[in-house]
Amino acid sequence: MSYAETPAGPGIPPGGLDDALLKVLFAQTAVGLFVLDPQLRLVRANSLVEGVGTEEYIGLRFTEAFRLDDPDGSEQLLKRVLAGEGPVRDRLVRGRFRHTPGDRVFLVSAYRLDGPDGPGGTVLGLLSAVVDVTERERARARESALAAVRDAVGGSLDVAATCRAFIDALVPGFADLAVVEVVDEVLRGADPPVGPLPPDTPLRRAASGRCEAVERDEAIRGRPVGGTRRLPPRTPYALAAADLRPRLVPLTADTPWLAADPDSSRALAETGAHTLVVVPLTLRGAVLGLLSLYRCGASEPFDEEDVSLAGTAATRAALAIDNARRYEREHVIASTVQRRLLPQAERHQAAVETAHVLLPGRDSGCWFDTIALSGARTALVVGGVAGEGLQSAIAMGQLRTVIQALAGLDLEPEEVLARLKETADRLADERAALPPSDSLQGEELRAGCVYGVYDPFTRTCTVARAGHPAPLIVGPDGRAVPLDVPEGASLFDTDGALFAPATVTLEEGSVLAFCSAELLADERAEERITRTLAHPGRSLQQLGDDIVYALPDDTRSAGAALLLARTGTVSEHRVATWDLAQDRTTPATARLLVRDRLQGWGLDEDTVDSTELIVSELVTNAVRYGTPPLRLRLLLDTTLTCEVHDGSTASPHLRHARTVDEGGRGLFIVSSLAAHWGARHGPDGKVLWTEQDLPHGGTQ
Repeated sequence: MSYAETPAGPGIPPGGLDDALLKVLFAQTAVGLFVLDPQLRLVRANSLVEGVGTEEYIGLRFTEAFRLDDPDGSEQLLKRVLAGEGPVRDRLVRGRFRHTPGDRVFLVSAYRLDGPDGPGGTVLGLLSAVVDVTERERARARESALAAVRDAVGGSLDVAATCRAFIDALVPGFADLAVVEVVDEVLRGADPPVGPLPPDTPLRRAASGRCEAVERDEAIRGRPVGGTRRLPPRTPYALAAADLRPRLVPLTADTPWLAADPDSSRALAETGAHTLVVVPLTLRGAVLGLLSLYRCGASEPFDEEDVSLAGTAATRAALAIDNARRYEREHVIASTVQRRLLPQAERHQAAVETAHVLLPGRDSGCWFDTIALSGARTALVVGGVAGEGLQSAIAMGQLRTVIQALAGLDLEPEEVLARLKETADRLADERAALPPSDSLQGEELRAGCVYGVYDPFTRTCTVARAGHPAPLIVGPDGRAVPLDVPEGASLFDTDGALFAPATVTLEEGSVLAFCSAELLADERAEERITRTLAHPGRSLQQLGDDIVYALPDDTRSAGAALLLARTGTVSEHRVATWDLAQDRTTPATARLLVRDRLQGWGLDEDTVDSTELIVSELVTNAVRYGTPPLRLRLLLDTTLTCEVHDGSTASPHLRHARTVDEGGRGLFIVSSLAAHWGARHGPDGKVLWTEQDLPHGGTQ
């Protein structure tokens, strides 16, 4: 039995209980109750707003009484309830009262009123319950804005990205227009000044944002992101930077301080801003910048609770900006160290043309090198230490120095990497032995390297790699040249497996690309690079630039190194080779051959005499202690190289002969006359070589 069918108690007249219930509901409830006729006009209402009589609503349409933002949509919704499609419960609707300024948020429910004949019969109208939940929604919006700031701010170590995320978290949910300005020096990693902020301190606009309702923003056009300004005196911005307190400022055309700040005055006229909250971005008494928040048009003005939220959000942002600033400073130092540790200029090589591209980015541990070896050979190196910051750059410098020293010993590529790994193991042990309180103690070291040697006389390139991609090779006809180099363990890996080399014979004019791992991150990278290299008419620098142009954006931000080399041969006019007999008269013959060739090259007499003596000593040593075959080769480039090859694997040693000794002075004399000398071994014997500096840097 329904309530309407329940008999009234003794002494209660028929319908008396219903009348009493309606009277209490309309007089005492905190919910706005409105009875609408079938034409959606108000026929009965209680007082929802203090001081506003219900009589002013009677006879008005529901959408007129509340001036809803979407009157047509709301009216269609009520008509569907009248049509019997079911009630509407707790629908959020935005609007405003007829005589009360400011937007409001209402929670609206609507139910159909059926006549005595029940559903399907006469429809008497609607009962609508309206609750003003503006304050609740404002509190929820504040919580959402603060949660958005917590989630979005602090995930990046880039100052500009941090400021951009901060603005995106506040606009449009909390403010219609927001601007973050950061002290200019802070953006470059400098320590922020201690407050109060000096009035002439330049502030750079790091980020700004506006909601869609703000159609034009003269301030943003006048001072775009990246622009700087000095705070005008006697303005809320200057005062907040001086006493480090936030300001809540109503804005009108008659606001007195606007005369001192024409830019802000124009912005107000363009955007219709009516309230400003300016908050200093401070951390431990230091000033990093300012946050300016505006509400425009029909938006509710800021209040003190909004100022409190803005202060909390600004504290979070200041901490994130300071972290990013500290990283920026360390990154600048690491980048400077990296740049100083890398080759400062292109180095001339006898038979190889080289070019490089170094992309700055987060990774400060990648390096490249070209090293001139004996016999007109060239070592090509690219490596990288994983990680960011100064420690990665330092580790990179240590490994690069070691590999340069190892290259000078004329070792095979696989042996160079094996000894480099021994050095890496010692560095890892030193880091592991640091005190537990040291931040480096727990940081993992990871590094890779690829090392190749090109010999222009055999036109071969021998490559070994340690946890690093193999080089890509394109022939002079534009086709990719396969090179299957077994991958060895990374330099700091505990795996002690040996490194295996691979050798490929190249045509003159082939291009080799030694890439750091970041350039080969996606599956189409190799195809993209080899396709770019298949343009023999372009210079190496142009090819390197083209490879960079085609990179995905995220690769460029990580930092990378690219070393390109185009193979060549040594001009036959700069090389002289003789096969000599294993005979006592051979040193004299060698001296005559050398003098004749050096004079033909136009070298000075002092160089000719010194070279004669060097060759005489080397050939004599090979005749006396070596085995056939015996070969002499001269190479003229920026230096003069002498090489004597014999079939013995035994290496001579430099001795310091005493006064009474009859021998042991040969290599001592050689080392005195030559700028560099050494021995390298191969499968068919050894080569003793010397290099002499030429008075005028060689001949043309």
